Amino acid sequence: MGRVGPGRPEGAPERATASPTVDALDALVTTCRACPRLVAWREQVAAEKRAAFRDETYWGRPVPGFGDPGAGVLVVGLAPAAHGANRTGRMFTGDRSGDFLFAALHRTGFASQPGSTTSDDGMVLTGVRLTAPVRCAPPANRPTPAERHACGPFLARELDLVDPAVVVILGGFGWQATLATLAERGWQVPRPRPVFGHGAEVVLRRVDDAEPRTITLLGCFHVSQQNTFTGRLTPEMLDDVLVRARELAAP
Repeated sequence: MGRVGPGRPEGAPERATASPTVDALDALVTTCRACPRLVAWREQVAAEKRAAFRDETYWGRPVPGFGDPGAGVLVVGLAPAAHGANRTGRMFTGDRSGDFLFAALHRTGFASQPGSTTSDDGMVLTGVRLTAPVRCAPPANRPTPAERHACGPFLARELDLVDPAVVVILGGFGWQATLATLAERGWQVPRPRPVFGHGAEVVLRRVDDAEPRTITLLGCFHVSQQNTFTGRLTPEMLDDVLVRARELAAP
């Protein structure tokens, strides 16, 4: 194993930039143990389990992105849910938030079926990929800024490899994390940074490449139960954002 700095072993995040493909990056993500608090929590949850899933074997590791590796639309959430993706090993699969999101992806033509409950249920995503700025389930669903920063190289490399035209960002945490990552990768992020809001639309440019490039960020309230059960985010609202993303990503 290589080393970064005096005496510190190189971890999975530091090796992300060398991943040549999305599949290689996904495999690397699953090996990460960079954040002791998150490692302890995800493994504790996987051992103790929820009663409803006591007969299942939990994934209990970092969760890679899921979907089309050449997607025009990247959907960025927050982090895996303790008894959702931390159990199934697939981003957004196995909890109420995922149910709400996959139903919308199916209605808008991105998903092959309206629901996803396990990693081997046959779900196929076309033109879209799901990911998160933090890859381990955090206690109380609240990763720290340091944990987000440690995980940042994974999202940065995923953005480079997938090269989406549009990023749909679910919630304020994902919005700030994505802006920070894009700024670090040379995208021109305005100061002050654009404010998150449902329906927010921001076009960023990158001019350090041979050909100038643009990427469009779309804000959407997170598909959390707190938002969907209260009607703050309705199916129609999510569909509208995904339809707009499809329009913007069209060649």
